[in-house]
Order: sequence, then structure tokens, then C-alpha cells
Amino acid sequence: MTELEKGPRGLRRGRGARERIVSASQQLFRDQGINSTGIDQLSTAAGVSKRTLYQHFAGKDELIAECLRRFDPDVLPEVFEDPGRTPRERLLAVFEIHAPLCPFIAAAVEIPDPEHPARVQARNYKEAFAARLTEAAHEAGATDPEQLGEQLALLLDGASARSRVLNTDAFTTAAAIATVLIDNAVPAVTGGAAVRR
Repeated sequence: MTELEKGPRGLRRGRGARERIVSASQQLFRDQGINSTGIDQLSTAAGVSKRTLYQHFAGKDELIAECLRRFDPDVLPEVFEDPGRTPRERLLAVFEIHAPLCPFIAAAVEIPDPEHPARVQARNYKEAFAARLTEAAHEAGATDPEQLGEQLALLLDGASARSRVLNTDAFTTAAAIATVLIDNAVPAVTGGAAVRR
């Protein structure tokens, strides 16, 4: 059990109310933003009293961090651990997930303190995501997997933000750009010798 799974006094609390609080918070944070969502609204949406909410979480900061921790704890296992996809296909598959706005980006935009628990969670996730891309790039045979992983992470974050700002699908264009980046980074094998595509 992690510290975030315990109440503020370190005691284990009932899971039903805690799950309702997290679920309602994830929905409200996504729909109206973190700063626009208050504790009263969170407790009402979860069907719990403020007292119950505070028994499970020391405050809104801890609740935000817990929501992010639960969002994608294993960093897209359905993509990166799919044995039916080649490493190249895994790199491109991340662009098939059309999320309205990455909650980690949203939290980083709304919370200015880099040491805030939610910002730390967002930073850890983004680093883990880039590491997953780098690992897949290495498996695909990229000449510089770290660079390709960072490029694809940046491209995906940009597509997410652009989709939100313009209310359009930027992921299709991002996938086309990713294809070019991957083709340039992964030498093609022809006649036993590697050549750049």
C-alpha cells in the first residue's frame, strides 16, 4: 500500500468512498479543470461529505496526485506490451490514441509549483513515457533511440495540445510525421547491409 492509498493519518480507509472520490475527481478535473474544481463540488459529485473526503485525502493536492497516479500506471501496456506488434508498429500505435488532452499536461499547465505532488507525478509519467518510446526505438533498430524517443514524445504532446486548442484531430498529421522520423532513424536492411531509408 502506498502512502496515497492511506488516509492522512496513515490509516487504511474504506475503498468504496475513496474510489468514488477519485472517479468523480478524474471526471471533474477533465471536464472543467483542476483550478475550477473545488472540494465542495468534488465531495458532492462523489456522494460523500467533506469530512469523508478529508479522511481519505489530506487535501486537494494529494487527490490530484492520486488521480494522475491511477490514470495510466503502467504507461500504455496495451501498446508497449502487445506481442502482436513489431517495435515500429508500437511506436506508431501511440498516435492512434486520440485523448482529448493529456491529464499530465493539463496538471502541469494549471499547477505552477514544480514540486507540487501532481507536477512530480506528471514529470515522472512523461519521463517513463519517453523511456518506453526509447525502448521501442531501440528494439526497432534506431541509430539514436534516445533522440527518436524524445522526438516522438514531443510530437505526441504537441498533437494532444494542438487537438485541444484547435478542437481538431492533430494525431493523423502527427502519425505521418512520426512515420518520417522513424524511417529516418531506423536503417532499412537490404541485401544484408543496413541503409538509411
